[in-house]
Amino acid sequence: MNNNLVDQSVLITQADYAKKLRPFLPAEAFLPDSNKVWILLINLMLLIVGWAIASYLDRWAWQYLWLYLPIAIVMGNSIATLGFSSHGLLHSSIITAPWLRQTLSLLGFAMLWMSPTLWKAVHNREHHNKTNSEQDPDRNYSHSQPNTWGKWLQNVFLPSSEVNPILLVIGLGHIWGMYVFRHLTSILFFNNRAATYPVATFSVSDKDRIAIAGETLVIFGIHIAVLASLHLSPLKILFGYFLPIWIGYAIAIFYILTHHLLCRMTSVNDVLVNTVSIRVPKILDILHVNFSYHTEHHIFPGMNPDYYPMVQKLLLTHYPDRFNLIDAKHAWKLLLQTPRHYLNETTFTDWSGQKIVNCPELGIAATKI
Repeated sequence: MNNNLVDQSVLITQADYAKKLRPFLPAEAFLPDSNKVWILLINLMLLIVGWAIASYLDRWAWQYLWLYLPIAIVMGNSIATLGFSSHGLLHSSIITAPWLRQTLSLLGFAMLWMSPTLWKAVHNREHHNKTNSEQDPDRNYSHSQPNTWGKWLQNVFLPSSEVNPILLVIGLGHIWGMYVFRHLTSILFFNNRAATYPVATFSVSDKDRIAIAGETLVIFGIHIAVLASLHLSPLKILFGYFLPIWIGYAIAIFYILTHHLLCRMTSVNDVLVNTVSIRVPKILDILHVNFSYHTEHHIFPGMNPDYYPMVQKLLLTHYPDRFNLIDAKHAWKLLLQTPRHYLNETTFTDWSGQKIVNCPELGIAATKI
């Protein structure tokens, strides 16, 4: 069975999927779960403990510095998990009090340099409503778009059939930062859709623009405080600041890249066509708040993530030939086998436009061919 030609020939809206599946789900799946706040707080504490240990690294003999690596990995995982938790917070799936949600998400997103107000605009409003369309700021660049610095950086560092392996490794720790910088500068310096370097431009209200600037200043202050706690020591900053950030960004971007960049573009927001759920080891689903269940999240953005496995079972029952469900390892392999620019809705090409590859078949139906 051919997933692209058969299953994706007729597009269905996200609202239609939600309407069909909602009666099969319990009411408690859509209630706020304040217990998820503990995930955020625990990971904040792990970061603080990691920085406290790093502040003593100058007292360690150089041959023992490698012992800090497991601590840096835990801190990096906490940075990613704080992002996943804040993502849930801002979809109102955890707590409903706006001021508390904004404050906690600001702390959760701080090490990712993401303003909560900017995230609600770029992710909740733009990405979720326009997934993998021409207007989605999270899609691949199109070959026909201007060759701006944003497009060039994405071409150089994102996984593709053309990427240099060394630049790919460097990129894993920096792609998220490029993403934030691209949208933050577009809003703060333009905010009129005049910027050409984002994948897709959008604007925010003057009130939100001021909030984004203020939140970014607070985040800047938090980073300065962290660096000050490390006494501005190059050794401590490398191990206690940059290394956890690089690891955390790599974890987060792995999920983000595999969730959409293999999919075709769609003019209708059909989340079973333009979104991928990946299979990861169970321990990662526990640590990362079921973030791998991405199609399920796009159908029910405000749902308690504990119930995403239930939604996945429903999708396998009602849409077995349509659902893009793929092993994480295979998704990454496909990213490395395909170019990273859209030639058209169903075709990828490279920077030069010479290489032409159909968007790959994905998930359940593809495995039955």
